[in-house]
Amino acid sequence: MKDKKKNIKFHIKKGDTVKILSGNDKGDTGTVLSVDRRKYRAIVEGENMIKKHTKPNSEFPDGGIVDKEASIHISNLMYVDSAGTPSRIGRKVVDNKIVRYSKKTGDIIE
Repeated sequence: MKDKKKNIKFHIKKGDTVKILSGNDKGDTGTVLSVDRRKYRAIVEGENMIKKHTKPNSEFPDGGIVDKEASIHISNLMYVDSAGTPSRIGRKVVDNKIVRYSKKTGDIIE
């Protein structure tokens, strides 16, 4: 069975600067490290930190407790444009190509 969620367009992409709208890190901004399309979640650099217990391995020879970023649901993130203001995202056709743009400022997002 084909996964239908795979082709959905999100307003957030890897590398975007986003503001967190809810949760313990509400109001913080950060860069998106990865997006999980199947679970509708994204990992934001330095935000939503959790403690992970690890066994000894080559990276951590002694094992122990490691701080790690946990994922955040896409609906709790908002794009921050180049001016530093949170903005909704729209799509429009420019030169026969669909591009994202900031609805607040009208600037095209590269």
